[in-house]
Amino acid sequence: MTIALITVIVAALIALGYAALNYASVKKMEEGTDKMSEIAAAIRVGANAFIRYEYKIIAIVVVLVAIAFGVVFSLQEGAVRWEPSVAFLIGVSMSAAAGWVGMKIATYANVRVSNAANTTKSIGKTLKVALKGGSVMGLCVGGFALLGLFIVYIIFGVALGYADIELVKTSTEKISIFTQCLSCYALGCSIVAMFNRVGGGIYTKAADMGADLVGKTEAHIPEDDPRNPATIADNVGDNVGDVAGLGSDLLESYVGSITSGLILAVSLFIHSAVNAAIVPATLEVMMYYPLVFAALGLVASALGIAYVLVKKDSNDPHKDLNFATWAAAGITVLGGLAITWYMFESKSVDLTGTGFALGWLSPWIAAALGVVSGVVIGAIAEYYTSYDYKPTKGIAEASKEGAALTITQGLAVGMKSCMAPLIVLGIAIYASYAVSGMFGLAMAAIGMLSFVSATVSVDTYGPISDNAGGIAEMSELDPSVREITDKLDSVGNTTAAIGKGFAIGSASLATLSMMVSFLYAFNEKGTELVLNFTDPLILAGCLVGAALPFLFSGMLIEAVAKAARKMVEEVRRQFREIPGILEGKAKPDYKTCIEISSQGALKEMRFPAVLSIIFPLASGFLFGPYFVAGVLIGATVSAIMLAIFTGNAGGAWDNGKKYIEAGGVEGHKKGSPAHDAAVVGDTVGDPLKDTVGPSLDILIKIMSTVSLVGVVIFSKYNLLDWILSLLK
Repeated sequence: MTIALITVIVAALIALGYAALNYASVKKMEEGTDKMSEIAAAIRVGANAFIRYEYKIIAIVVVLVAIAFGVVFSLQEGAVRWEPSVAFLIGVSMSAAAGWVGMKIATYANVRVSNAANTTKSIGKTLKVALKGGSVMGLCVGGFALLGLFIVYIIFGVALGYADIELVKTSTEKISIFTQCLSCYALGCSIVAMFNRVGGGIYTKAADMGADLVGKTEAHIPEDDPRNPATIADNVGDNVGDVAGLGSDLLESYVGSITSGLILAVSLFIHSAVNAAIVPATLEVMMYYPLVFAALGLVASALGIAYVLVKKDSNDPHKDLNFATWAAAGITVLGGLAITWYMFESKSVDLTGTGFALGWLSPWIAAALGVVSGVVIGAIAEYYTSYDYKPTKGIAEASKEGAALTITQGLAVGMKSCMAPLIVLGIAIYASYAVSGMFGLAMAAIGMLSFVSATVSVDTYGPISDNAGGIAEMSELDPSVREITDKLDSVGNTTAAIGKGFAIGSASLATLSMMVSFLYAFNEKGTELVLNFTDPLILAGCLVGAALPFLFSGMLIEAVAKAARKMVEEVRRQFREIPGILEGKAKPDYKTCIEISSQGALKEMRFPAVLSIIFPLASGFLFGPYFVAGVLIGATVSAIMLAIFTGNAGGAWDNGKKYIEAGGVEGHKKGSPAHDAAVVGDTVGDPLKDTVGPSLDILIKIMSTVSLVGVVIFSKYNLLDWILSLLK
């Protein structure tokens, strides 16, 4: 399958090349006034300092995990096994690189968006600058993910021969090592994503809450007012949390979806029953098909983004951003049909044992179901979070009665928003399985994220626009500039909610396919998989697993609250002790606020991130694989609900506030009691939508990947089995 690998590397290089072109294009643009450049430089310095410290912590954890992998796999195999550790380090490198590049361009693009709005007074032209900056992050996500997979295939699959299909006819040992490498590559991406999302989320929301609670509701000064000491920290947080964290998060989801399909194909081959065995030639196609499909989606994303950037300017940013996403999705689906025909039908591939109910069309239909379900879930998220629709307008209206009803109404919207996406997911799961068997679940996940570069580009545009508004406010530009950036930012809140829907939907599908590989890992070859839910061990695992996302979420909210409390105290102290600060005669101490957010995030992110790795392993070594299977199912189900609830409730609260600011509620505007209540609702939603929700899909994928890597050991060696053996 040399052609398949060539397709993958070509797509990756196209994406990274286009990203580099857009990066250079953005940097060539003018920054604006000296004041704008000064503020942008302060944001850039703060973001760089934080991510350097964060990456140092990640490096320590990564080295420890890599050493542990080397020791454990070597002891298990009775020979030196360095391959999984190296694959793990490749995953870490790709995810870290994507997060770093995306954050860097965001700190350059923000001020240029402000300047574009200031000089052109055009929403269309300003949108293009923000999207061009966001596209660097989006294209790097897809480009680095596929580049890393290509490297893993070349080193371990081709050079070392672990993916040699001829060898599987006599032995499956080497291809099992290859799947371990794929799992460890995905885990490397996941660990960086977890730290970036958790650390960045704590940072940005501590600063945001501190700035809002004191600046807007107590001092009644505008958002991002230069008199507010927390404004620079707030803008730094947008870059480290909503850009670097977002990019690493979606890269991890993308990689997890692809690797789940590759690993599942191998698992189905190794454990297929004798009378319905998958032949090696079919395995080879199934191992390369997800890669080629993802490569097509990456090129489609580049085309969708390029069209919006070169087309005639318009004053409808929502329409333009949706076009970039849906065009990428449409090209992927249509191109995927041709690829499926070429790889399965034109080569007359034997489909025995694959579970493909509709022949060669089956995997394409499953992928198309993933695309369609992702689009529908995104549309549902838009309905519940955009202020063009009733739910968010209802929150804004409730704000007239005070903060309590604002929060109550937002909670109701978030909870109600869970039902429809889960129905869509349920239909997608059943239909993809019915059409394409277990492999269909993985292909649905891959389809949902195949055009991830387009969705990440559109998502990243949001925090860039938000930062641009902050710079405009602090630079005291004409109010019309802030109106433009606020319009772009409002659309960004909705697109971010859509992106989070894609992430959690694909996470659930990928986790289910990983679950099948997990069960195969300790079941005898040729046996049918059965997970008996009357088994008390599995039921107990489900209950414990269902509670875990709540524990994890509570820890993150508490971490944000601790850091935000310190930020509130510091802002109040400066307003109280620095004479003339509120009159604009004295300059606030921005540096101290940046330090508070940094220290709070770096301190509080460690335990929640490490918990996602330790918990499934500890459960396995204590109670065995069936308990862990229950944990994974329970955690996945509750995490999906929590992620959708927190993401949509937080997005609706935020846009409810913006609806009032835009004059949507008659007789109420910025500074009114209704606006104050809406700010409180927005503040409550901040840690939910930007810290908790985005971290939950990473939690379940890390747990499923770690479990898949460790099951070969704890299925044989665990405390419960040892105790039961003594009682016999």
